[in-house]
Amino acid sequence: MGLLSRLEKNKVIDNPEADEKIPVVDEFFEIKNKLHSSVISEINKKGQNDIRDEVVKEIITKAIEEDGTIIGKTERAKVLEDVFNDIMGNGPIEELLQNPDVSEIMVNGYNKIFIEVKGKIHLSNLRFRDDDHLLNVIDRIVSTVGRHIDEASPMVDARLKDGSRVNAVIPPIALTGPTLTIRKFSKKPVTANQLVDWGSATPKMLSFLDACVKGKINIVVAGGTGSGKTTLLNVLSSFIPSTERIVTIEDAAELQLHQEHLITLESRPSNLEGSGQISIRDLVRNSLRMRPDRIIVGEVRSGEALDMLQAMNTGHDGSLTTTHANSPRDTVSRLETMVMMAGMELPLKAIREQICSAVDIIVQQARLSDGSRKITNITEITGMENDIVSMQDIFVFETTGERDNLGRFKGEFRPTGVKPQCLDKISGNGVAISNEWFR
Repeated sequence: MGLLSRLEKNKVIDNPEADEKIPVVDEFFEIKNKLHSSVISEINKKGQNDIRDEVVKEIITKAIEEDGTIIGKTERAKVLEDVFNDIMGNGPIEELLQNPDVSEIMVNGYNKIFIEVKGKIHLSNLRFRDDDHLLNVIDRIVSTVGRHIDEASPMVDARLKDGSRVNAVIPPIALTGPTLTIRKFSKKPVTANQLVDWGSATPKMLSFLDACVKGKINIVVAGGTGSGKTTLLNVLSSFIPSTERIVTIEDAAELQLHQEHLITLESRPSNLEGSGQISIRDLVRNSLRMRPDRIIVGEVRSGEALDMLQAMNTGHDGSLTTTHANSPRDTVSRLETMVMMAGMELPLKAIREQICSAVDIIVQQARLSDGSRKITNITEITGMENDIVSMQDIFVFETTGERDNLGRFKGEFRPTGVKPQCLDKISGNGVAISNEWFR
């Protein structure tokens, strides 16, 4: 039975915008709560700091037998698994982390766990015991990657072993209690063919982007939160030839590249004394001394945009990055603002000239209200006209605003018929191009 079917069976599907909230129900909650306490007590008696999974499962099994509650064989296995996850894993969200249908987990306090399935958000029937239980799981997650969270540092970005992105916020700044958000990433990297199958792009668009990457065109992927920027960046990065030296720079390492000549750098927050911070900007500057053929910055948010543009302008062609923006024109404005955040008092015209010289292509990614993610624009920056950055669309996604029987937007990807100016650079780097892409 699929996840959505099980949610419907348990009557826990909920519209988060609706006034009526469906109560969270777990018929074995009290049993698991009692078992948890007795198992922890038994583990403490053994006095083992690094107790093995098998030993914990034996203790839980014995506790279930001694409890005397009559439950079926299937339910007993589920109770054992849940109690084990509470003690050794990630609590009630462990099964969500293992479920490939769930793309995002949003914990709004200990008793409200929302999930995203196929682009739609639902309230699950899972819950933590209390705030302390949720805080323990958060601390367990962030400590595995050398991060910490407490009242002095109540926000943290981290990642799971599979690269999934984690953000946690706790009181006093989270007034509703500890909050945990996990953006899951597929264990297998998404391929270009999958983007076509999902209706996110067309083969012509991806063939053009493939040529752009191999032809050392500088690309910025732009879009809103959850629009699929990192997924698309992974796909674009997979087009880079294996012979080239790649340096990736991220806040939390999420990119899944499989080239052999790869160096992955991750920023570091300050320690408890407030020192030791290594910022994205520090890493971008350092990467220039590492003889990279390609520099990939997971996301530019502030002053590192200036260093990224300078890297693109000083012989590191074919660099890739992402940023938050709602349109290609907005992307340019965002880059201007972020360069100003670097503290350099540059005139606006000089900043725009830097952007025009550095960035060749902007790929706009969007998440539509039907839950689908699409490349809505592939736009080329062509230069400056007076003080304005000139750009032209190469491919666009046009929607009629209507929906089909499945609730999906009707629309089509369309080449504008314009031949990009960067084709000369692509062919100059020995990459074949086709005029059919643009017809």
